[in-house]
Amino acid sequence: MKKVYLDYVATTPVDPLAVKEMAPYFSDKFGNTMSLYSLGREAKKDLEESRKKIASLISADPEEIFFTSSATESNNTILKGIKGSHMVISSIEHACIMESALWLEKQGARVTRIPVDKFGLVNPLDIEKAITKDTALVSIIHGSNEVGTIQDIGEIGRICREKNVLFHTDASQTFGKIKIDVENIDLLSASSHKIYGPKGAGIIFKRKGVDLTPLIHGGGQEEGLRSSTVNVPSIVGFAKACQIAEERMEKDLEKISRLFKKLVQEVLKIDNVYLTGHPEKRLKNIASFYFSFIEGESLVLSLDLEGIAVSTGSACSSRSLEPSHVLIAMGLEHEQAHGSLRVSLGRNTTEGEIDYFVDKLKESVNKLRKISPLCIQKK
Repeated sequence: MKKVYLDYVATTPVDPLAVKEMAPYFSDKFGNTMSLYSLGREAKKDLEESRKKIASLISADPEEIFFTSSATESNNTILKGIKGSHMVISSIEHACIMESALWLEKQGARVTRIPVDKFGLVNPLDIEKAITKDTALVSIIHGSNEVGTIQDIGEIGRICREKNVLFHTDASQTFGKIKIDVENIDLLSASSHKIYGPKGAGIIFKRKGVDLTPLIHGGGQEEGLRSSTVNVPSIVGFAKACQIAEERMEKDLEKISRLFKKLVQEVLKIDNVYLTGHPEKRLKNIASFYFSFIEGESLVLSLDLEGIAVSTGSACSSRSLEPSHVLIAMGLEHEQAHGSLRVSLGRNTTEGEIDYFVDKLKESVNKLRKISPLCIQKK
């Protein structure tokens, strides 16, 4: 059976060059970065070299990069580590931001959730209005992991700077795919496995002078911000993936944009199918559709039988029976949100895979609509 992977937003295969870069750190270079002897000093040196490579991708100072195990840990650390009684987030944040905000509310904090328009865009003026004298942090996702809409973090950051409020962005889906400059950003989170690096490594960009209380306490690694024996192999692989992403960003973007255009054009030829997210201000590797009269789960499973891997939404919550909070926030009805399908492209995607996907998608849609109670009721 042909195998077609179109869920690069969920995770990516590790680049062979990153695998090669990591290999010695599982055997020959296995030292603990906190050890004083030569094996430990060598690991520490390689850790700092990795920090430099990752910082370069977002024009940051290496001293402003701190390693974690994932973007989820980074986001939890940031939201729970900022001292203050009020926080502003958007209504379409990743689950780890939404759940952290709920936890903070149980501890007595106040959280304002900013609405989005039908394209998933936040109005920066709404954020400006929501900021009060008690606001400690504004956290707005950069690129939506479900619909691909890109927020104007430059303008949002400018507003926060004027209001003397810290600004954080979850850049898990944009980091390494489009250019990011942290000029107006105080805190940023990203993850290795979204850019062809290994799982188990994430970062916090923390601007110098920003005070953040650690989530994990222990031996004082990462300047005390994240205690734990450092995962050198994954961090080295992450750094190599960042180096590769920086070198081929334009090339990858050109190819993926071309495939995205073809994908959207072909899928929208199917009756009663709609593209979600902003038509222009979006990541070109994420195409989110909703199909009338079909449940997204059924479509995912039908395509899986044809060897195609796609998603109904965020991989972190795809097993949930609840409709996507992102699509609901954008104004879709529950029935429409349940009919969502997210197709995400990557560096290895080919035109032939797009053709195969579209053919099998049409077959699956026709088959499922023939037996759909919603479609029968419409007739």
